[in-house]
Amino acid sequence: MSILQNKIDFIALAVVRDANPNGNPLDGNRPRTTYDGIGEISDVCIKRKLRNRLQDNGEKIFVQSEERCDDGEKSLSDRAKTNLPTGLSSEKFAKQACELWYDVRAFGQVFAFKGAAPKEGVSVGVRGPVSIRQAKSISSVEVISQQITKSVNSEPGNKKGSDTMGMKHRIGFGLYEIKGSINVQLAEKTGFTEDDAEALKEALRTLFVNDASSARPDGSMEIVKVYWWKHNNKIGQYSSAKVHDSLQIQQKEPEKLATCLEDYEITLMPLEDLEPEIIEGM
Repeated sequence: MSILQNKIDFIALAVVRDANPNGNPLDGNRPRTTYDGIGEISDVCIKRKLRNRLQDNGEKIFVQSEERCDDGEKSLSDRAKTNLPTGLSSEKFAKQACELWYDVRAFGQVFAFKGAAPKEGVSVGVRGPVSIRQAKSISSVEVISQQITKSVNSEPGNKKGSDTMGMKHRIGFGLYEIKGSINVQLAEKTGFTEDDAEALKEALRTLFVNDASSARPDGSMEIVKVYWWKHNNKIGQYSSAKVHDSLQIQQKEPEKLATCLEDYEITLMPLEDLEPEIIEGM
């Protein structure tokens, strides 16, 4: 497996229909939006979904969600202590962690764990080559709130009646851009390979597989296209900003609320000597 030699930029277009792509716990779990109504999905949320897909595809993941734990470890510190020998220097600890876990060599990780004695703790930071920006919708989204009721009490003797009220929130429709890049200089430090890049591309293409929940029913979220630019050198022929801006998406009738993908005009502006690979979603 050869270390990544060429800078990569990418954009994944995600369509959301009647779902809550990323609830805000500080706002009653309403879908995240800006003050002007643009929908948002945090980079942390996107990385969680990528980790889940990579884990489904057989990659070893350090930051596992509790319901997807595949090694029986109860915490990150337990996972690190079980898999890495004690007494390693910071450099060797980081190197072995990158070799062992895909998400560490891709996204980086801060290892900060207490030990039984002062000198037995771990404090190691790894910078990963894969950077992902917060996803935003192309145009404003409409948040729809729905009142719901419980049909039964959770506990015996609970004073609340079976008609206890609650709220669910969703957006009717949104087209989101997920933008990211892979830095070769950092890839060389963590050992991120060409095969790792291909695994990331496939995880992006299938991002919402096995991600269904009551807030995101199956079929309510999908990746429609992935644009994958592979430069011909380490630093890139163009800046990531120029590459990402070359994909221009405009709403055909901006005075109306978009309700489907066909309400947008998608134009790929040419960049000399840099053609993207365009991958259809599932």
